[in-house]
Amino acid sequence: MTSRFPMVFSVTSGKGGVGKTNISVNLALCLSRMGKRVVLLDADLGLANVDVILGLAPKLNIFHLFHEDVTLDQILLDTPYGFRILPASSGVSEMVNLDTGQKLELLESMDSLENDIDYLIVDTGAGINENVLYFNLAAQERLLVLTPEPTSLTDAYALIKVLKNRHGVERFRVLVNMVKDPKQAKETYARLVGACDHFLSGVSLDLVGSIPQDSAMKKAVINQIPVCAHAPDAAASQAIDAAARVIGSWKTAAKTDGNIKFFWKKLLFHEPSVA
Repeated sequence: MTSRFPMVFSVTSGKGGVGKTNISVNLALCLSRMGKRVVLLDADLGLANVDVILGLAPKLNIFHLFHEDVTLDQILLDTPYGFRILPASSGVSEMVNLDTGQKLELLESMDSLENDIDYLIVDTGAGINENVLYFNLAAQERLLVLTPEPTSLTDAYALIKVLKNRHGVERFRVLVNMVKDPKQAKETYARLVGACDHFLSGVSLDLVGSIPQDSAMKKAVINQIPVCAHAPDAAASQAIDAAARVIGSWKTAAKTDGNIKFFWKKLLFHEPSVA
Protein backbone atom coordinates (compact mmCIF):
# COMPACT_ATOMS: atom_id res chain seq x y z
CA MET A 1 0.00 0.00 0.00
CA THR A 2 2.81 2.36 -0.96
CA SER A 3 0.75 4.84 -2.94
CA ARG A 4 -2.28 5.00 -0.69
CA PHE A 5 -3.08 5.77 2.89
CA PRO A 6 -3.60 3.06 5.46
CA MET A 7 -7.27 2.31 6.02
CA VAL A 8 -8.18 4.03 9.28
CA PHE A 9 -11.50 2.87 10.69
CA SER A 10 -13.16 3.17 14.07
CA VAL A 11 -15.13 0.49 15.85
CA THR A 12 -17.64 2.39 17.91
CA SER A 13 -20.97 2.21 19.70
CA GLY A 14 -23.51 4.37 21.42
CA LYS A 15 -23.83 1.94 24.31
CA GLY A 16 -21.28 -0.02 26.32
CA GLY A 17 -21.50 -3.77 26.65
CA VAL A 18 -22.21 -4.52 22.99
CA GLY A 19 -18.95 -6.41 22.40
CA LYS A 20 -17.18 -3.61 20.57
CA THR A 21 -13.67 -4.24 21.90
CA ASN A 22 -13.97 -7.99 21.45
CA ILE A 23 -14.95 -7.44 17.83
CA SER A 24 -12.07 -4.97 17.33
CA VAL A 25 -9.54 -7.52 18.58
CA ASN A 26 -10.90 -10.31 16.40
CA LEU A 27 -11.11 -8.10 13.30
CA ALA A 28 -7.45 -7.19 13.85
CA LEU A 29 -6.59 -10.88 14.02
CA CYS A 30 -8.56 -11.75 10.88
CA LEU A 31 -7.09 -8.89 8.86
CA SER A 32 -3.58 -9.87 9.95
CA ARG A 33 -4.29 -13.43 8.79
CA MET A 34 -5.09 -11.92 5.41
CA GLY A 35 -1.51 -10.68 5.26
CA LYS A 36 -2.28 -7.13 6.34
CA ARG A 37 -0.15 -5.05 8.69
CA VAL A 38 -2.54 -4.06 11.46
CA VAL A 39 -2.34 -1.79 14.49
CA LEU A 40 -5.21 -1.67 16.98
CA LEU A 41 -5.45 1.57 18.94
CA ASP A 42 -7.27 1.31 22.26
CA ALA A 43 -9.00 4.68 22.15
CA ASP A 44 -11.07 4.10 25.28
CA LEU A 45 -8.31 6.06 26.95
CA GLY A 46 -9.56 6.01 30.54
CA LEU A 47 -11.09 2.52 30.60
CA ALA A 48 -8.77 0.38 28.51
CA ASN A 49 -9.79 -3.20 27.75
CA VAL A 50 -7.89 -4.35 24.65
CA ASP A 51 -4.90 -5.59 26.67
CA VAL A 52 -7.22 -7.36 29.13
CA ILE A 53 -9.06 -9.25 26.39
CA LEU A 54 -5.69 -10.34 25.00
CA GLY A 55 -4.26 -11.33 28.38
CA LEU A 56 -1.39 -8.86 28.03
CA ALA A 57 0.21 -6.61 30.64
CA PRO A 58 1.84 -3.68 28.81
CA LYS A 59 4.39 -1.66 30.77
CA LEU A 60 3.72 1.47 28.71
CA ASN A 61 0.54 2.98 27.29
CA ILE A 62 -0.74 6.17 25.69
CA PHE A 63 -0.71 7.91 29.09
CA HIS A 64 3.09 7.72 29.00
CA LEU A 65 3.15 9.38 25.58
CA PHE A 66 1.66 12.50 27.15
CA HIS A 67 3.29 12.40 30.57
CA GLU A 68 6.70 10.77 30.10
CA ASP A 69 9.42 10.96 27.50
CA VAL A 70 8.42 7.92 25.44
CA THR A 71 7.65 7.46 21.76
CA LEU A 72 4.81 5.69 20.01
CA ASP A 73 7.24 2.99 18.88
CA GLN A 74 8.08 2.26 22.49
CA ILE A 75 4.39 1.93 23.36
CA LEU A 76 3.52 -0.32 20.41
CA LEU A 77 3.13 -3.87 21.65
CA ASP A 78 3.30 -7.04 19.59
CA THR A 79 0.60 -9.66 20.18
CA PRO A 80 0.82 -13.40 19.56
CA TYR A 81 -1.77 -12.98 16.79
CA GLY A 82 0.14 -11.09 14.13
CA PHE A 83 -1.00 -7.55 14.92
CA ARG A 84 0.20 -4.81 17.24
CA ILE A 85 -1.69 -2.75 19.79
CA LEU A 86 -1.39 0.75 21.17
CA PRO A 87 -2.65 0.17 24.72
CA ALA A 88 -4.40 2.80 26.79
CA SER A 89 -4.58 3.36 30.53
CA SER A 90 -7.33 2.26 32.86
CA GLY A 91 -8.74 4.26 35.74
CA VAL A 92 -6.89 7.45 34.81
CA SER A 93 -9.48 10.23 34.90
CA GLU A 94 -7.35 12.86 33.12
CA MET A 95 -7.33 10.68 30.00
CA VAL A 96 -11.12 10.74 29.62
CA ASN A 97 -11.00 13.93 27.55
CA LEU A 98 -7.84 14.88 25.68
CA ASP A 99 -6.94 18.54 25.54
CA THR A 100 -5.92 20.23 22.28
CA GLY A 101 -2.21 19.83 22.97
CA GLN A 102 -2.61 16.10 23.57
CA LYS A 103 -4.61 15.72 20.37
CA LEU A 104 -1.82 17.47 18.48
CA GLU A 105 0.80 15.26 20.10
CA LEU A 106 -1.13 12.10 19.27
CA LEU A 107 -1.65 13.30 15.68
CA GLU A 108 2.06 13.88 15.19
CA SER A 109 2.90 10.50 16.71
CA MET A 110 0.37 8.58 14.60
CA ASP A 111 1.89 10.13 11.49
CA SER A 112 4.98 7.97 12.01
CA LEU A 113 2.94 4.81 11.43
CA GLU A 114 1.82 5.66 7.92
CA ASN A 115 4.34 3.62 5.95
CA ASP A 116 4.31 0.65 8.34
CA ILE A 117 0.65 -0.35 8.41
CA ASP A 118 -2.22 -1.25 6.14
CA TYR A 119 -4.99 -0.91 8.75
CA LEU A 120 -5.34 1.25 11.82
CA ILE A 121 -8.33 0.06 13.85
CA VAL A 122 -9.51 2.58 16.43
CA ASP A 123 -11.49 0.98 19.25
CA THR A 124 -13.36 3.96 20.68
CA GLY A 125 -15.15 4.27 23.98
CA ALA A 126 -18.93 4.14 24.08
CA GLY A 127 -21.24 7.15 24.09
CA ILE A 128 -20.86 10.68 22.75
CA ASN A 129 -18.10 12.22 24.84
CA GLU A 130 -15.36 14.30 23.22
CA ASN A 131 -12.87 11.46 22.86
CA VAL A 132 -15.44 9.26 21.11
CA LEU A 133 -16.35 12.05 18.70
CA TYR A 134 -12.69 12.95 18.13
CA PHE A 135 -11.66 9.46 17.10
CA ASN A 136 -14.75 8.88 14.98
CA LEU A 137 -14.10 12.11 13.10
CA ALA A 138 -10.48 11.08 12.55
CA ALA A 139 -11.40 7.83 10.80
CA GLN A 140 -12.13 7.17 7.14
CA GLU A 141 -14.86 4.71 8.05
CA ARG A 142 -16.96 4.20 11.17
CA LEU A 143 -18.08 0.67 12.05
CA LEU A 144 -21.02 1.00 14.41
CA VAL A 145 -21.60 -2.05 16.63
CA LEU A 146 -25.06 -2.59 18.08
CA THR A 147 -27.18 -5.38 19.52
CA PRO A 148 -30.93 -6.06 19.25
CA GLU A 149 -31.54 -4.41 22.64
CA PRO A 150 -33.70 -1.25 22.44
CA THR A 151 -31.16 0.73 24.49
CA SER A 152 -28.40 -0.19 22.05
CA LEU A 153 -30.50 1.03 19.13
CA THR A 154 -31.42 4.25 20.91
CA ASP A 155 -27.82 5.04 21.83
CA ALA A 156 -26.52 4.11 18.37
CA TYR A 157 -29.00 6.55 16.86
CA ALA A 158 -27.87 9.25 19.33
CA LEU A 159 -24.24 8.82 18.23
CA ILE A 160 -25.21 8.98 14.55
CA LYS A 161 -27.31 12.09 15.21
CA VAL A 162 -24.46 13.97 16.91
CA LEU A 163 -21.91 13.04 14.26
CA LYS A 164 -24.33 13.94 11.47
CA ASN A 165 -25.86 17.17 12.80
CA ARG A 166 -22.76 18.69 14.42
CA HIS A 167 -19.95 17.32 12.28
CA GLY A 168 -21.49 16.42 8.92
CA VAL A 169 -20.68 12.69 9.06
CA GLU A 170 -23.15 10.86 6.84
CA ARG A 171 -21.73 7.38 6.18
CA PHE A 172 -21.69 4.58 8.72
CA ARG A 173 -21.05 0.86 8.51
CA VAL A 174 -23.13 -1.36 10.80
CA LEU A 175 -22.34 -4.66 12.50
CA VAL A 176 -25.09 -6.29 14.57
CA ASN A 177 -23.75 -8.39 17.43
CA MET A 178 -25.29 -11.05 19.69
CA VAL A 179 -28.17 -12.01 17.39
CA LYS A 180 -30.12 -15.24 17.62
CA ASP A 181 -30.42 -15.56 13.84
CA PRO A 182 -29.90 -13.56 10.62
CA LYS A 183 -33.54 -12.47 10.64
CA GLN A 184 -33.08 -10.69 13.97
CA ALA A 185 -29.97 -8.98 12.62
CA LYS A 186 -31.85 -7.67 9.57
CA GLU A 187 -34.75 -6.49 11.74
CA THR A 188 -32.37 -4.64 14.08
CA TYR A 189 -30.59 -3.01 11.17
CA ALA A 190 -33.92 -2.09 9.57
CA ARG A 191 -35.10 -0.36 12.76
CA LEU A 192 -31.97 1.78 12.85
CA VAL A 193 -32.29 2.62 9.16
CA GLY A 194 -35.95 3.51 9.68
CA ALA A 195 -35.17 5.90 12.53
CA CYS A 196 -32.42 7.61 10.53
CA ASP A 197 -34.57 7.88 7.41
CA HIS A 198 -37.38 9.41 9.43
CA PHE A 199 -35.42 11.92 11.52
CA LEU A 200 -32.09 12.46 9.71
CA SER A 201 -31.69 13.19 6.02
CA GLY A 202 -28.70 12.02 4.01
CA VAL A 203 -27.39 9.34 6.37
CA SER A 204 -26.09 6.17 4.72
CA LEU A 205 -25.99 2.93 6.74
CA ASP A 206 -24.32 -0.12 5.19
CA LEU A 207 -24.76 -3.51 6.85
CA VAL A 208 -21.37 -5.24 7.11
CA GLY A 209 -22.71 -8.36 8.78
CA SER A 210 -23.90 -9.89 12.03
CA ILE A 211 -22.37 -11.97 14.82
CA PRO A 212 -24.49 -14.71 16.39
CA GLN A 213 -24.76 -15.41 20.09
CA ASP A 214 -22.15 -18.06 20.68
CA SER A 215 -20.93 -19.72 23.87
CA ALA A 216 -17.48 -19.96 22.27
CA MET A 217 -17.22 -16.17 22.50
CA LYS A 218 -17.77 -16.18 26.26
CA LYS A 219 -15.25 -18.99 26.75
CA ALA A 220 -12.68 -17.11 24.69
CA VAL A 221 -13.15 -13.94 26.74
CA ILE A 222 -12.69 -15.89 29.98
CA ASN A 223 -9.50 -17.44 28.58
CA GLN A 224 -8.33 -14.03 27.30
CA ILE A 225 -7.86 -15.39 23.78
CA PRO A 226 -9.59 -13.99 20.66
CA VAL A 227 -12.42 -16.30 19.69
CA CYS A 228 -11.09 -16.52 16.13
CA ALA A 229 -7.94 -18.13 17.57
CA HIS A 230 -9.61 -20.01 20.43
CA ALA A 231 -12.39 -21.56 18.33
CA PRO A 232 -11.84 -20.72 14.64
CA ASP A 233 -14.68 -22.98 13.49
CA ALA A 234 -17.25 -21.45 15.85
CA ALA A 235 -20.18 -19.58 14.32
CA ALA A 236 -19.05 -16.27 15.83
CA SER A 237 -15.52 -16.72 14.49
CA GLN A 238 -16.80 -17.46 11.00
CA ALA A 239 -19.06 -14.39 11.10
CA ILE A 240 -16.24 -12.11 12.24
CA ASP A 241 -13.96 -13.47 9.53
CA ALA A 242 -16.69 -12.73 6.95
CA ALA A 243 -16.97 -9.16 8.27
CA ALA A 244 -13.18 -8.76 8.04
CA ARG A 245 -13.30 -9.79 4.40
CA VAL A 246 -15.92 -7.14 3.72
CA ILE A 247 -13.71 -4.58 5.46
CA GLY A 248 -10.79 -5.81 3.36
CA SER A 249 -12.69 -4.67 0.26
CA TRP A 250 -13.09 -1.08 1.49
CA LYS A 251 -11.21 1.43 -0.60
CA THR A 252 -8.69 3.75 0.98
CA ALA A 253 -8.47 7.39 0.04
CA ALA A 254 -5.89 8.49 -2.52
CA LYS A 255 -2.74 9.99 -1.05
CA THR A 256 -3.27 13.71 -1.54
CA ASP A 257 -1.07 15.54 0.94
CA GLY A 258 1.63 13.02 1.66
CA ASN A 259 0.83 11.78 5.14
CA ILE A 260 -1.73 10.32 7.48
CA LYS A 261 -2.60 13.82 8.75
CA PHE A 262 -5.05 14.01 5.86
CA PHE A 263 -7.49 12.20 8.16
CA TRP A 264 -6.64 14.04 11.35
CA LYS A 265 -5.77 17.63 10.46
CA LYS A 266 -9.36 18.93 10.36
CA LEU A 267 -9.57 18.21 14.07
CA LEU A 268 -7.01 20.91 14.76
CA PHE A 269 -9.50 23.53 13.68
CA HIS A 270 -12.76 22.00 14.83
CA GLU A 271 -12.98 20.89 18.43
CA PRO A 272 -15.87 18.45 18.92
CA SER A 273 -18.47 19.58 21.44
CA VAL A 274 -21.29 17.72 23.12
CA ALA A 275 -22.73 20.84 24.70
